[in-house]
Amino acid sequence: MLAFMLATALAAPVGLRRLADVDAVDLGSAAKFAVLSKAGISTVPPSVITGDIGVSPIAGAAITGFGEKLDGTFATAGQVTGKIFAADYMDPTPTTMTTAISDMQTAYTDAAGRASSDANKNLFDGLIGGKTLAPGVYAWTTDVNIAADVTIEGSATDIFIFQTTGNVIVASGKQMILAGGALAQNIVWQVA
Repeated sequence: MLAFMLATALAAPVGLRRLADVDAVDLGSAAKFAVLSKAGISTVPPSVITGDIGVSPIAGAAITGFGEKLDGTFATAGQVTGKIFAADYMDPTPTTMTTAISDMQTAYTDAAGRASSDANKNLFDGLIGGKTLAPGVYAWTTDVNIAADVTIEGSATDIFIFQTTGNVIVASGKQMILAGGALAQNIVWQVA
């Protein structure tokens, strides 16, 4: 559904225009995770993740740098405000992770199929650190580099979809700042 919104365009961050309303991506059971991966999750202190993280079908050994402490069906770590899950943890975690990964794959396919406007293709050549981004679909054929804090600005109902065929590289201590009522659950990264 495309709609030009004059009032929204005037209120959008400088240099960016909101060109279309974007429908939410249904994450299903994957929505409970801040980070969910089939390949692994790595970190270097002092990064902090707010929410649960998980890997499947690979084992917990694919989660590195957190110093996690296993507690049966989940693990904890000082860098994670939430729980850590992996396919090789005690039942019912393997089934839960299989379902979450399946839902993630469905959401990934949905997000990958969303079209970005020409204005949001390869924006800033992927160097988005220090920028303010308005609601919409963004697509890069390069790495996305976050060398400074990024502001995501929109209302509580606005959707942000970020697609890249490269990597997402976040410098130590950098943040995604939510402004104007934007909510984390309305932000989807589709990384190929």
